[in-house]
Amino acid sequence: MADKRPHEGGGADGVNKVAKLSIQEQIAAAKARAAAVRDRLAGGSSAQGASVAAAPSTTTTGDKPAVDIAGIRARIAAAKAGARVTGEAPPERTSAPTPPPPPPQQYVPTPSPPPGQDNARQRGGLGIGLHPALLGDMGVGTGKASSINTKFSSTLGNKRLESPALAKGQKQLDLSAPTFEELKKDPYFDASLGAAGVARGRKSRQLLFNEKGKYIHQAIALRRQAALEQMKKRIAEQTRKAGLDEDRSEQAFVVAAPPAIEWWDEGIIDGDTYPEGDDDKKLKINTEDTVITRYIQHPVLLEPPQEKNMPAPKPLPLTKEEQKKKRRQTRQAALKEKQAKIRLGLEEPDAPKVKKSNLMRVLGDQAVKDPTAVEARVNREIAERQDKHEQANEERQLTKEERLEKLAANQEQDAARGVQMCVFRIDNLAYGKHRYKVDNNAKQQALTGITIMNPRLNLVIVEGGQHSIKFYKKLMLQRIDWTEIAPPREYVKELNAKDDDMAKAWWLKAQDDNGQLKDLSENRCVLIWEGQVKERVFKKWTSRVCETDGDARRALERAKMENMWQAAKNWSG
Repeated sequence: MADKRPHEGGGADGVNKVAKLSIQEQIAAAKARAAAVRDRLAGGSSAQGASVAAAPSTTTTGDKPAVDIAGIRARIAAAKAGARVTGEAPPERTSAPTPPPPPPQQYVPTPSPPPGQDNARQRGGLGIGLHPALLGDMGVGTGKASSINTKFSSTLGNKRLESPALAKGQKQLDLSAPTFEELKKDPYFDASLGAAGVARGRKSRQLLFNEKGKYIHQAIALRRQAALEQMKKRIAEQTRKAGLDEDRSEQAFVVAAPPAIEWWDEGIIDGDTYPEGDDDKKLKINTEDTVITRYIQHPVLLEPPQEKNMPAPKPLPLTKEEQKKKRRQTRQAALKEKQAKIRLGLEEPDAPKVKKSNLMRVLGDQAVKDPTAVEARVNREIAERQDKHEQANEERQLTKEERLEKLAANQEQDAARGVQMCVFRIDNLAYGKHRYKVDNNAKQQALTGITIMNPRLNLVIVEGGQHSIKFYKKLMLQRIDWTEIAPPREYVKELNAKDDDMAKAWWLKAQDDNGQLKDLSENRCVLIWEGQVKERVFKKWTSRVCETDGDARRALERAKMENMWQAAKNWSG
């Protein structure tokens, strides 16, 4: 039970208790007030007055008044009929004192009325009637379905409801989309669109939101790229000012254009270009000079290339005793052959070989008779034999031209067994003696290649036979002392003065601007690559002075060895 509130007016005990009314009494009171309002709306109508006069008065039975429900319903129906006839707007509703609401604990839900009763009882909450203005709009008691006119836009508002006006011959507007057959009759219709031209509903697209910081990261990346480009330009400018600009042009990477006709197709195509389409007139297939025949061509058998590089077989090594025995047997067989020829009279017998040791045994009586003459004779024969021996040696000895020819033949034979290549990197070639040894030994060994002299480094590329390369490799890595330095001699100065490139190359001078010798204590020569190549790529031995990397690459372009320059620059061993 809820606490009772005190009455404002106050009573004997300061508290006034609210009268407890039943639900039926409240409904009857509400209907009475609604009937009074309708009576005022009628405005003195005769029929209305009669109905009011005929209405029975409320009687009280004890403390509870009795309500005539049938009379109230008759007055409501008369009020509705009068309002429809006059068409006047109902006046403002006057406020009337209402009984206090029942306590929460006394609330009893209103039972649903049976079908067929007045709709007014079904509309209000707790059985309370509706406002008279709403009753006219809802069409209560008319027996016809009332239509609700919406005063806002909606999809239902786009549909035209059936009305008596359409029955008089008016046509309803057709809002449906045209068919494909109707579109084809349009003179502006594009047939290439097909059924795609038919109107169709619009598809909704989802919203795509950018992540937080997306454009900030893009701006940072653009700024970083711009800073990198500025740094590259600044470094290139400084390098160009220093005179060490590297040649990064595209000529080193340009790919040669394909030929108009490939070499394997030259024998079967008549002309300098390929025929267009299926033109067989330019194909030399059925002609007399065609290379395509019904015969089988067997290739010429070639010796395996590795066999020419095979070393000659070495004889079986012999011990000292075996070598002496073999020599003794060989000399003995030659002596027997000579004795046989002397017996047959084919050769004259040799004169006795007189020496001071066998003088008395060979000459005998003559040595006793005249020993002085015999001794002179013996000395003379000994001198003759010595002169003959020396003369034979001189005859067997080769001349300078013959020695050079023999050396060239041996070097050519050595290179025929396979061409070897070595690439050396030298830090500094300021000492003229080093340059002389590098050039002169390469020419003596019939090596081909090039020496590139640059302020950064010096590159030596040599190629030749295995024996020559072995000698030159030992020279470069063992025999030459690369830390040696000395003032240039007079004839070396004269040679350098005659060569304009040498005179202009400041890095090839043994002394600096102050006349002091350069420090070569850390100078060295390293082998960065060696191996066998198919054939020689250089025709002779040359030396080039290249101040920049671009000049060095251009000097090696003809031999297609510019990659060796890059390998020497990147060497860190």
